[in-house]
Amino acid sequence: MPGPSRSDARRNRERLLEVATAAFTSAEGQPVSLESIAREAGVGIGTLYRHFPNREALVEAIYRAELAEVAASAERLVKRHPPRIALRRWMDRYAGFVAAKRGMAESLHAMFDSGAMQPSQTRDSIVGAVDLLLRAGADDGSLRPDVRADDVVSSLIGIFLASGSPEQTGRMLDLLAAGISAPRT
Repeated sequence: MPGPSRSDARRNRERLLEVATAAFTSAEGQPVSLESIAREAGVGIGTLYRHFPNREALVEAIYRAELAEVAASAERLVKRHPPRIALRRWMDRYAGFVAAKRGMAESLHAMFDSGAMQPSQTRDSIVGAVDLLLRAGADDGSLRPDVRADDVVSSLIGIFLASGSPEQTGRMLDLLAAGISAPRT
């Protein structure tokens, strides 16, 4: 009996990532079993392990895919919206990314501890996205030209660590965005 086709394997992998992302996001820090992920994805546990040999490999794949999506969303947003609005919407997108990772914290720590991914890779990707938005805003005069992307990223991390609720996060992001905006003349 022949094995699954490449398109089936690709579809299974994408479905596993989709289900796992949703499971970790909604788990709010509670454990998520790989068996439940496989079952919800409609595949056997062996299929999950063929794609992801352990929990850390699955978490790494989710993290890398979502990080790439968050970074790429900056370019899409700045094409559709004025840079100041694009930056603020991107901040919300990044906040959602960070909040969703709370359910994967233990596995993410293991991923970084193992050297599978360096924290600087995450930071570089996020700084690049913010830099793109800041440059677009400086060019059109809506954002201050003296603001550095790495300073904005440090501010965002501080907000995410200090915030007690999504509402407070939103208010703090509004304050940061106002501080980055060019003065109105």
